[in-house]
Amino acid sequence: MQILVSENEMRILLVEDDEMIGEAVADGLKGEGYAVDWVKDGNSAIIALDTTPFSLVILDLGLPGKDGLAVLKEIRFRKNHTPVLVTTARDTVNDRIEGLDAGADDYLIKPYDLDELSARIRALLRRSAGRSDPIIRRGRLTINPSTREVLFNGESVLLSSKEYALLFALAERPGIVLSRAQLEEKLYNYESLIGSNAIEVHIHHLRKKLSEDSIKTVRGVGYVLET
Repeated sequence: MQILVSENEMRILLVEDDEMIGEAVADGLKGEGYAVDWVKDGNSAIIALDTTPFSLVILDLGLPGKDGLAVLKEIRFRKNHTPVLVTTARDTVNDRIEGLDAGADDYLIKPYDLDELSARIRALLRRSAGRSDPIIRRGRLTINPSTREVLFNGESVLLSSKEYALLFALAERPGIVLSRAQLEEKLYNYESLIGSNAIEVHIHHLRKKLSEDSIKTVRGVGYVLET
């Protein structure tokens, strides 16, 4: 038996100067549960990437000021390995080659379908985590990111959006201790108001729904998924 959780939150930077496209993509991705920060020029993108760890960047090439290709080259020069999905109306082979050679991980031509964008995002996040299998299996835990289904000991689990996002973040890095600050950065965008004990509350609820020993507290450091 399986059950669909409501959302699949990962933090995404959307770099798009077109108001109509940007609003549609941001709203669509938020509706799917992603935490989205939207900036509209290249310099703002550089600042955001310098100060915040994102799971993925959706980067338009035709930006005011510093264009998308320059942004891409600069962040790769700075050894920022965040997956980058380039979106552009430039559809020549040479344009695609130039973008990929500059460090893009994928390329999507405008206009594009939101469902295809979501599928490409899932594939990039899977590859960046070093997974070929789309299903995450960690001991008694199974997560299907494309359908947002969660099983524990073979039984379905109903999670809130933030509970799912936190569990997904821990499952993506098994054996790695994540601090409260790291988890907050993955779950919330710039506009979110975060309670001082929000992460602790979500951890408490996850332990009740999974098991008390499913998530270990490393005192003074953070949390790790027990596999």
